[in-house]
Amino acid sequence: MDFELGEDQRAVVEAVAGLLARHAGSERAIALAAGAESDAALERALDEAGFLDLFAEAGSLEAALLVESVARAAGLAPVAARALVAPALLGDRRLDGPVALAAVGPDAEPAPVRYAAHARYALLLAGGEAKLATLGSGAVEPVRSSFGYPFGRIGGDAIAGAETLGPGSGERLRRWWRTALAVEIAGTAAAAFDLTLVYVKQRRQFGRAIGSFQSVQHRLARLAAGVQATRWLALEAAHAGAPGEAAAVAASHAAATAKQVFDETHQFSGAMGFTREHDLHVYSMRLQALRLELGGVDAHRRAAAAARWQAAS
Repeated sequence: MDFELGEDQRAVVEAVAGLLARHAGSERAIALAAGAESDAALERALDEAGFLDLFAEAGSLEAALLVESVARAAGLAPVAARALVAPALLGDRRLDGPVALAAVGPDAEPAPVRYAAHARYALLLAGGEAKLATLGSGAVEPVRSSFGYPFGRIGGDAIAGAETLGPGSGERLRRWWRTALAVEIAGTAAAAFDLTLVYVKQRRQFGRAIGSFQSVQHRLARLAAGVQATRWLALEAAHAGAPGEAAAVAASHAAATAKQVFDETHQFSGAMGFTREHDLHVYSMRLQALRLELGGVDAHRRAAAAARWQAAS
């Protein structure tokens, strides 16, 4: 993969940025989160502009760049599921509404799922199979959350009536879900880092900006390296079609970086970062949800080890 975006890819990123400047941002995210809402207007705008069809029309890398851009702009719509995971799994079959991603088991109580309360469909990871559930009225119980996303719990009837997507579909869903998570974390972590960089240049102690202290600069440099590594591992996995090892490595690094970014950015911003006066919480609380999804860093690392062991045997 070339580390420089091509002309068409730059055009996609610039066009998406223009739309997001009108339909996203931390202020909009805070207002929507207060009502536990998903941003239907943003999703509709992306759909009407053709961005949700990038996977089929341009490729998986372009779709990943869209997901990263939306996450970085604090967009509150399930773009990763609808624009990256669903087309990778369903091919030419297009879903015409919000999509949630959920892991379900035969006996476990359904866990809260990001965007489920507002989704029309859910892609369900059920062991070795993937299933597609259509979520009608009353199929999902909304769940209040402080993690920056609307959550819901999918009812058993919707799960039981889901359509099976065939042999091997579970592994494909798992690989693309991991890739999408890594891309979302890359955009979200970059935004949190950028906000913190601005803050440490403004916050002064002992007559100097705290960002001028060498110890702070060293920690910021480590953060910057982690965020950039997350981005390129995620984009590489998307570009390559989410192979098992690459997807698991990208997700494991992303989950570890998400925790590091959360810890360090709040250390640098102090209590201010947890207040509504500062936008950091918009991104940092999302990182807490993203890093635990699909089993978290331990599950991703086990998957990476298993894939590497299988390739070597």
